[in-house]
Amino acid sequence: MDTFKTLVLHRFKLLSLLTISMVLSITLLMIRMKLHQSYYLLFLVWNLFLAVIPFTITTILMSKQRLHAISFAVVFFFWLLFLPNAPYIITDLLHLTRTNQHFLWLDILVIMSFAFNGLVLFFLSLSDMEKLLRLRFKAHYVFAMLLIIFGLTAFGIYLGRFLRYNSWEIIDQPFALFSDIFDIIFKPQVEAWIFTLTFGSFLAVSYWILKAQKEKTIED
Repeated sequence: MDTFKTLVLHRFKLLSLLTISMVLSITLLMIRMKLHQSYYLLFLVWNLFLAVIPFTITTILMSKQRLHAISFAVVFFFWLLFLPNAPYIITDLLHLTRTNQHFLWLDILVIMSFAFNGLVLFFLSLSDMEKLLRLRFKAHYVFAMLLIIFGLTAFGIYLGRFLRYNSWEIIDQPFALFSDIFDIIFKPQVEAWIFTLTFGSFLAVSYWILKAQKEKTIED
């Protein structure tokens, strides 16, 4: 517990800015709801909550002493299961096709604000997990694992956006989920593969650009 408190205090500025950013997103949504007299896009709050889960998991993990391999593997699995929820919010931009053109700019701002927070939470959580993995595996193994994580994250986003699966449905509807995954892998599903490749590439390039910038800042 003391280690967790120390970590929170160490990250106080970061956590404060994240909180302010998320409150701003919710405030923008409330303004949108008032102007439109509509609760449409309220689901963004739930999506943001889901995006916080993987960051919370890695924050707690960072405060723990070295976990047993099995315990770490179990937590890693659940972290990976919820990880796609963070960048998933970007795909909520598709809802702009149903918005009122008069306040289109506001809807763009609202969704982009939530999507930004989702991406930030994704990058921060992945950065923590990379550090944890480097304590257990050699650098080239971690690099390969990150590539797999980007691919699985993008694939998870596809399952959520287009097949409407949620993270917990691997337990609730495992047979239906794995049946659809099997079809995508072994039958021609061009859209699924293109989405996974392009979205995964976007996440990977964005992550490594930010990581390179952070390392450059530290060196300076």
